[in-house]
Amino acid sequence: MIDDPSRKRLGRGLAALIGEMDKPAQAAASPVSADRRVAIEHIARNPRNPRRNFSEAELVDLSQSIRTHGIVQPIIVRKKPETADHYEIVAGERRWRAAQIAGLTEIPVIVRNIDDRAALEIAIVENVQRADLNAIEEAVGYQQLVDEHSYTQLDLAGIIGKSRSHVANTLRLLKLPEKVRDMLINNQLSAGHARALIAVDDPLSLALKIVAGGLSVRQAEQMAQETLNPPAPETKSMKGAAPKDVDTTALEKLISDHLGMKVTINHSGGGGALSVRYRDLEQLDELCRRLKGG
Repeated sequence: MIDDPSRKRLGRGLAALIGEMDKPAQAAASPVSADRRVAIEHIARNPRNPRRNFSEAELVDLSQSIRTHGIVQPIIVRKKPETADHYEIVAGERRWRAAQIAGLTEIPVIVRNIDDRAALEIAIVENVQRADLNAIEEAVGYQQLVDEHSYTQLDLAGIIGKSRSHVANTLRLLKLPEKVRDMLINNQLSAGHARALIAVDDPLSLALKIVAGGLSVRQAEQMAQETLNPPAPETKSMKGAAPKDVDTTALEKLISDHLGMKVTINHSGGGGALSVRYRDLEQLDELCRRLKGG
């Protein structure tokens, strides 16, 4: 594991660094002073920013606010070493794009002397905190830190402020077929739907059924569980096992519906066993939280 104290401090101090940057003037609590103003054509986007999708309608709304109030919170940039007086965006690409729509010729910036790793980390944390990334963009960002800077899932969880199981399950979304990932990017599926598809043999077929039927996440999880654990056919080789009574079957369904997980009850003499099947570590975390009364 990488033990870098400066990296761990970054996650905790990020809010102070970037502020509430995308809010209009009347909503911003304490604007941050800019280091300087820079011609907008001297600023370039970070090609490694995990965010790829920007809502045109939201950009237009923000550009109207910028025309009225200006850019209340400056964007964060770093110098491009190969070119004098040119900069690359670290955080604030959305404001930079909206400023161009608003017709600004220069914008306020805060200049930070940071390396590729820190720039990527800030971009990911900023967007995750604001829920600006779709789940696939978030996963790609995490994978960049893993591949390029040897981060572990535990490192990422501490810096991003999420559970390790959230990081693990987000990364697993990258294993889904491209068509399913596209459905997630296009908001046809939610991240919850997509996580339910990870373990099934034919995720695309199930994804199409979810979209066509307008299924909820819980319904998708139940369908995935049924795909993974089809009911065993009843045969005479079951050594005369008695079928479950109506009350037990109803109780299984009641608990399964409440938990969103497959529950099985088996009686034996005066006692028995209750088993709960969980899909992944995040679902196990949720079960533990409920058992603890959280």
